[in-house]
Amino acid sequence: MVRPGIARRLAVAAAGLVLLTACTPPPPSPPNSDRPESSSTLLGPPLALECPPVLDTSDPFDPGSDGLCDSYYPQAGNGGYDVENYDLDLTYDPATQTLRGVATITATATANLRSFNLDYYGPDIESVHVDDQRAATDHRGGELVVTPANPIETGTSFTVVVRYAGRPRGYPGAAGPSTGFLVTDDGALAIGQPQSAAAWFPVNDHPRDKATYTIAISVPSNLAALSNGVLESQREGPMGFTTWTWRESSPMAPYLATMVVGEYRVVVGSHDGRPLVTAVHTSLPDSVDAELARTTEVVEYLETVFGPYPFEALGGIVVNAPLGYALETQARPVYDQSFFDVERGDASWVLAHELAHQWFGDSVSIYDWREIWLNEGFATYAEWLWNEHTGTSRNGGATAQATFDTWYRIFSDNERLWDVPPGDPGADDLFHQAVYIRGAMTLHALRKTVGDEAFFRILPEWASRKKNSTGTTLEFVALAEEISGQELDKLFHDWLYSPKRPPRP
Repeated sequence: MVRPGIARRLAVAAAGLVLLTACTPPPPSPPNSDRPESSSTLLGPPLALECPPVLDTSDPFDPGSDGLCDSYYPQAGNGGYDVENYDLDLTYDPATQTLRGVATITATATANLRSFNLDYYGPDIESVHVDDQRAATDHRGGELVVTPANPIETGTSFTVVVRYAGRPRGYPGAAGPSTGFLVTDDGALAIGQPQSAAAWFPVNDHPRDKATYTIAISVPSNLAALSNGVLESQREGPMGFTTWTWRESSPMAPYLATMVVGEYRVVVGSHDGRPLVTAVHTSLPDSVDAELARTTEVVEYLETVFGPYPFEALGGIVVNAPLGYALETQARPVYDQSFFDVERGDASWVLAHELAHQWFGDSVSIYDWREIWLNEGFATYAEWLWNEHTGTSRNGGATAQATFDTWYRIFSDNERLWDVPPGDPGADDLFHQAVYIRGAMTLHALRKTVGDEAFFRILPEWASRKKNSTGTTLEFVALAEEISGQELDKLFHDWLYSPKRPPRP
C-alpha cells in the first residue's frame, strides 16, 4: 500500500533533491510451510502458532475458533478449516446501490467441526447451505457462525453456499473511510487493508488462509467490472447487464481481492505470454494511460532483481475516487488518480512499489500483521532500486545508497522514525513511515553487511522459496544467514526492533 502524504515532502535545496515518502502504508521452513519457527528475544516475541481450540470433552466435535490470534487483529480470520477456492457470482446495480451475491466456498476441515465462523460485514444473508443442506446461522459483530446439519470430520472437504443481497458498506472499525465496499459516482470499489473482503463476501479474512478465486461480476453493459487475475469471459446477459468473469489461479490473501465497477477505458493485451489488462477511469486524461503502460517496463526490471513474475496476469487500474492510497491488489494493483497528477512528475515509482508487492506481500504474504515490514520495507526498497535503475533523483538521490544516507542524516535521534520499531510497530502505527523507510533501510543495511553478491541472491530465493505461501521475519533472517554465512540477529534487532537510530552499516 502507498498513501501520498504519509510523510511530508522534503526539499533539500543544496543537493537539489526532493524527498517523498508514502505509505502506499533455526533453518528456514520448507517452501510452503505456514508455521513460523520459535522466536528469539533479539527478534521480538514469538508469533501465535494457532488459537487455543474450544474444547468440549463430552463431544468429539468442537466449534472452530472465531479468530487466528493475529498479534494485532486476534479475531481476524477463523480456525478449524482451510479454504481452497472462492467462487463469487455477484451482481451490482449502481442505480439502487445494491449488491446481490452467491458465494460458493470450497474448504477442508482441519478439526472435527460442530460449527465454524466466516468473517462477514456485507449485505443481508438470505440463506446458507453446507453440502446442499440448509445450515443454521448466527450473524453478529462481523462473525457469521454456521452450524451445518451434520458435523464435519477433520480432513473432509465441504462446500458452503451463502446467498446475500442488499446495500454494502465500509468495513466497521477501519483506520480510514476508504476501506471495504465504497460507492462511487458511477459504480463501486471494493478495496482495503488490512481487512476489507468481509465487506462484500463471506470469507476467512486473514493472509494465513490464501485461496484461489473465480469472481463473476454482472453490471450494466455501459460499465466495466474489473477484478484480479485472468479475464476469462465477458458475456452479455438479460436486462442490459454484462457479466465479467475473472479467475485468479494463484493463492491470494483475502484483502488482495478487489472489484472495481464504473466507466473505464479498458485495454486488453499481453506481455511475455501473460494477459495484460489495464484500466483508467474515463474522466482522467490520456496521459494517465501512458504512465500506467509502463507497468511492463517496471515488471521487466523487477524480474532481474526478484526473479520471475509470480502470477499468470498483470496490469493495473487507476480510479477517480477519493481513495487516498494505492493497493497491491493481486495481479492488478489499484491506484488513486492523484499519483498521476502531472505536477508530481514521473509516477513510475508508485508502479515499482505496488508491482514489487506482487512478489513481496502477494505471492509471499505475511503470516502476522505485526510483520508488515516484510511487505512495505521490500516494496519501498524496490522504489529505491528502480530510481537507481532509471537514474531518477528522488527520495534522497539517484542511488539506493544516496537515499539511505539522506534518510539517515535527516532524522535526529529523537525522531519517530527511530521511535517506532518497524518489526513491531503496533496496530495504530501499522502504516507509519518507519515501517516503510526504516524497513527499506533494514534491507540496505543487510546489503551493506553481506555484500551485493549475497544480497541479490537472498531476495529472489526468498520469493522462490516462499512462493504462494506466507513468511516471517525469523524465516527471512534464517535465509539471509544461510546464504551469507553470517550471524545477523544483532543487525536485524537494531534495525527492526530497537527504538533508537542504529549504527551506520
